Amino acid sequence: MPLGIAVSGANTHDKRLVEETLQSIPVERPEPTPRKKQHFCADKGYDYPDVRELIRAWGYTAHIKARGEEIREGETIPGYRCRRWVVERTHSWFNRFRRLLIRWDKKPEHYLAFLHLACAWVTFRAAGILG
Repeated sequence: MPLGIAVSGANTHDKRLVEETLQSIPVERPEPTPRKKQHFCADKGYDYPDVRELIRAWGYTAHIKARGEEIREGETIPGYRCRRWVVERTHSWFNRFRRLLIRWDKKPEHYLAFLHLACAWVTFRAAGILG
């Protein structure tokens, strides 16, 4: 489920939006423990030392893999479950909203409002509330 959103131009690198995205999470999360870790799954675009340090400072366990690395591990490690597809699946769900897919809004506030609406819709659909 979408937890946080950050809006920027299409030419902004992913690593520049990590902190803003983490700050935008509206739900207070429980403190991670050694037994119940909280995971941060990302792709190769986040594989930088400063991003890894930021993720660690926020208390997450980073899972940043290169393209194709999860597939190779799935073939060699029995019972291995890929993690990165969750993010890609959520992006695919947002592509169902044409207004988000093709950005018509000039003001970022309007686009952010429609992103929040899409997040609510996706969450309610996953929870089975809206059918």
